[in-house]
Amino acid sequence: MRMAADAPGYSDSGSPRRKWALTKEALDRMLARLDSDVEAAGEKYLLLRRNLVRYFEGRGCPFAEDHADESINRIAKRLDESEVIRDINGYSYGIARLLLLEIYKEREREAKALKGLPSLRLVDSNPAEFDEGVDRLECLNHCLGRLPSDGRQMILGYYQGDRQSRIENRKRLTESLGIPNRALRSRAVRIREKLEACLSTCLKKKRSGTTQNQLFDH
Repeated sequence: MRMAADAPGYSDSGSPRRKWALTKEALDRMLARLDSDVEAAGEKYLLLRRNLVRYFEGRGCPFAEDHADESINRIAKRLDESEVIRDINGYSYGIARLLLLEIYKEREREAKALKGLPSLRLVDSNPAEFDEGVDRLECLNHCLGRLPSDGRQMILGYYQGDRQSRIENRKRLTESLGIPNRALRSRAVRIREKLEACLSTCLKKKRSGTTQNQLFDH
């Protein structure tokens, strides 16, 4: 049984921050609230998690399982803080909706940053065969999500803003990373090349009519 305690740390913003960690005690407390019988509690937990996964999948969110685990972690945290929750199943959808808003806000932030990103090369792409704008943005979000957190934040910061903002952003990046401008530029080029390769693959799959689950399973 995969419990939320097995899920990796989650941060929509990608920024380093102290995060409440799900402990065995907190998980046991949540299971006990689901049912006094250990076996029945485990079954209800799995049903709750499946329903949350479907909730995020139904709203077009890649990594739906990770979002479901994060929702469960947040419920366990509320219980650990002695918050009174009469209906965990109903409460879980409120938590999921709030998390979904966070995800949408992060997508908007990344979309704004991507406007400053120079056009990536689309290998063997034909915009006439599909909606370039929507598909490209969706694929970019997907490909950015596949980057390590530090790499994603670096490439967005490297290209974000107008000319003056980019200069200041890059200066802060060199200072925080402790590397010269030339090394920062090399890193940005390598990350951009990875994005181009991922984007090309994603767009090709979209053009071939690949389903969403197949699209993000690579």
